[in-house]
Amino acid sequence: MKLSSSAFRDGNPIPVDHTCDGRDTAPPLAWTDPPAGTKSFTLICDDPDAPGKTWVHWVLYNIRPTVAELDGSDLGGGVQGMTDFRRVGYGGPCPPPGKPHRYFFKLYALDALLPLMAGATKADVERAMQGRVLAEAQLMGTFGRSR
Repeated sequence: MKLSSSAFRDGNPIPVDHTCDGRDTAPPLAWTDPPAGTKSFTLICDDPDAPGKTWVHWVLYNIRPTVAELDGSDLGGGVQGMTDFRRVGYGGPCPPPGKPHRYFFKLYALDALLPLMAGATKADVERAMQGRVLAEAQLMGTFGRSR
């Protein structure tokens, strides 16, 4: 499986529109070659460079298996989880000023739907995914703030 975005390439800066300094909208994402038997997709975006802990920016699960892209407004039937901003839905990069942070968008193809209600945490989703992951793909973007 391969994950990509029309907004940025792997390892490159995430455009300001998709951060707290812009419109804070989720970047468009697309994927190819999911494995046979995929029943749902899960997407997690986090920042391992955040002070103190890995910061969760987006949790989206139970995306329909027929979906191959997200454009920010259509979530592919997925259910959104809780972020470390203490809200449900996408929260864009918003690091403290200084060195740019890395943001990992991780897509998982699963052999089942996850039995979780809206608002589940990343930890809840990761527990529910155990033994269910058929394939995974990753896209990393960076973002830094000078002010």
